[in-house]
Amino acid sequence: MRLILSIPLFFYILIAANIIMLSGPIDQSMINVILFEFDLPSQRRIIMTVSDAFILASIFFLYIETFKATRTSVISIIDHALSLLVFVIFLIEFLVVPRLGNTTFLIMTTASLMDVVMGFTVTISTAKRDIAFGG
Repeated sequence: MRLILSIPLFFYILIAANIIMLSGPIDQSMINVILFEFDLPSQRRIIMTVSDAFILASIFFLYIETFKATRTSVISIIDHALSLLVFVIFLIEFLVVPRLGNTTFLIMTTASLMDVVMGFTVTISTAKRDIAFGG
């Protein structure tokens, strides 16, 4: 169970993005499909697309991954290594796969990079604090 929790949440976004962005006709992008619409009290209509949902999920997952980085255990090291691997896959796919070369995938790739950087930064800061209190 602990090993399953060490899988980065961005891995799930990567899988979902590959399924959605690589499916469908070549001349149409599935990320522009409208999921739902609603009106604000100001009479402004909000239209939520698949692309918007991916970006919102990336922001939410980045928030959760920041909290996961505060753990100091062997599992957190595995989590960081897997996060780095997920970022590398994001980057390679963004650069190489034509249908994934869009701004939505770029934003998700950047969020994955931020997950890696923040994960290492928070873990190092936490480890320094633990050493300072222990020594």
